Formats: sequence, C-alpha cells, structure tokens
Amino acid sequence: MISRAWLLSDDPETRAQARLGQGYRLARDLARNPLAMVGLAIIVALLVVAALAPWLAPYSPTEGMLANRLQPPSAAHWMGTDELGRDILSRVIHGARITLVIVLLVAVISAPLGLIVGAVSGYFGGWVDRVMMGLTDIFLSMPRLILALAFVAALGPGIENAVIAIAITAWPVYARIARAEVLTFRKSDFIAAVQMQGASAARVIGLHVLPLCMSSSIVRVTLDMAGIILTAAGLGFLGLGAQPPLPEWGAMISKGRAFILDQWWVATMPGFAIVIVSLGFCLFGDGLRDVLDPRQRSKG
Repeated sequence: MISRAWLLSDDPETRAQARLGQGYRLARDLARNPLAMVGLAIIVALLVVAALAPWLAPYSPTEGMLANRLQPPSAAHWMGTDELGRDILSRVIHGARITLVIVLLVAVISAPLGLIVGAVSGYFGGWVDRVMMGLTDIFLSMPRLILALAFVAALGPGIENAVIAIAITAWPVYARIARAEVLTFRKSDFIAAVQMQGASAARVIGLHVLPLCMSSSIVRVTLDMAGIILTAAGLGFLGLGAQPPLPEWGAMISKGRAFILDQWWVATMPGFAIVIVSLGFCLFGDGLRDVLDPRQRSKG
C-alpha cells in the first residue's frame, strides 16, 4: 500500500518514487482548483459521450421523419428535431465523436511538429533559427481561420482536409513556445556535459531538450483545444468541414440559422455544445497551467 508520506518524501529512493510523488503533488494541486475540476468533468463527459454515442443516442443521427420536422424540445425529443425530422440530441451526441477526433488529430499532428521545429531552432541558433522562425512568423502573421480556409479551399472540403488545414495553422505557436524554453537552458552545464560525452545533436534534442519543453507544450495544447473546436466549427459552418449527413456541430448551426427566429433550438443546441466543451478545455487548461508553473506550485 503506497502511503502519502512515501509519495511526499523529500528524499526519494528511486526514480519511480520521485515520479509518483511528483504526479501526486500535481494531482493534489489540480484537485484544489474547483474550476479546473469543472473543466475536467466536462472533458471526461465528452469522452464518455463520444465513446458511448451509439448507446446513448435515442435515435439515428442521420435518419429522420419529415412528419416530425422542426418539433420543439419535448419528452420524445429533448432537444427538438431539425428540418429533416432528425433528433437533435442524437446528432449532438454523435457530433461529439467528430469533434473529439478532429481535436485529437490536430493536437497529435501540430504539437509534435511545432515542438520539434522550436527545439531545433533554439538549439542550433544562427541561420537555422532565423530561417525556421521566419517561416513560423509568416504563419503567425495570418489569422488562423483565414489561413485554414485557404488550405481547405485548396485541398477540398472534408474532415481529413479540415484536420490537415487546422494542424498546419496551429503548429507555429508550439514552435515559438519550445524555442523560448530552449533558449533558457541551451547553454546550461548539463547540455555541455552531454555534448562533451560525444552525444549527437539529434540525441541531445531528443533525450534532453524535448522532455524539458513538454510541460509548457501540454498546457498550450489543452488551452488550444477550444480554438481548435471553434475553428473546426467555423469550417463546418461554411461547408468546408464534415459533409452532410454527418452530424458536425458547426454544420448543424449552419443549417439551423435559417430557422433561428421561429425554431431557435435547431441552431442553439449544437451551439451550446460548442460553448460548453470549449469552456471545459479552457478551465482545465488554466488549472493545468497554474499547477505546472513552478512559481504557482504549492509546497509540501
């Protein structure tokens, strides 16, 4: 049985004990932040809904009855029905899967790419740094949604192309963060010691530089999830993301805007889903940033 005293020991006997103790402290500090816990609950709920969508959805997300079109929220249809008689609750539940897939794929592509670019740029410096950061600044100088629209227009509409377009526009932020981190310790003694042992640049970057940039990148990824969701919804709203009949939240809002005055629920319900999920990622990201910041981290 692992005790609290063993986890909080100031003199850990093994590396595993030190890592478990650090993880315990981070989890404890995060649990003390009620807003972060609210955000975590929303994220967990999103994961559960996405995983159990076929069993949680009361109706098919793509099939409807025209006789039930534009029905207001009721006991039979908790969020009402859309213009084709499809249950909006079922479509919102299944849309959580699409949103989660887009968010995870963009994070998996953009964060490692930006992390590597920033680490290489900061480690080598000189002309490598100037070239890489010049390219990064070009991407940063343009609004993300406008740039994503340009890439999707060139690649064509669809979820896969939307993921690629959003990832292409998201990596520069991580590159800037990683470079700033590397510049603070690239002249450190431990880096010099590793270099004197004959380690190659790739080994130094992969085993010593990148791990030190991970915490700030993880925080940025969490905070960036809300922006990714909004960008994906914007592309879907314009018809450049998931294509009908897939229940993507942005596309659902786009279809519902024609009925916003009389049948408000058609566009409002998926809009609520976007706001709640985005808020969850923002709250959890803020809490995670406070916990991982050494200046904010509590002691004891």
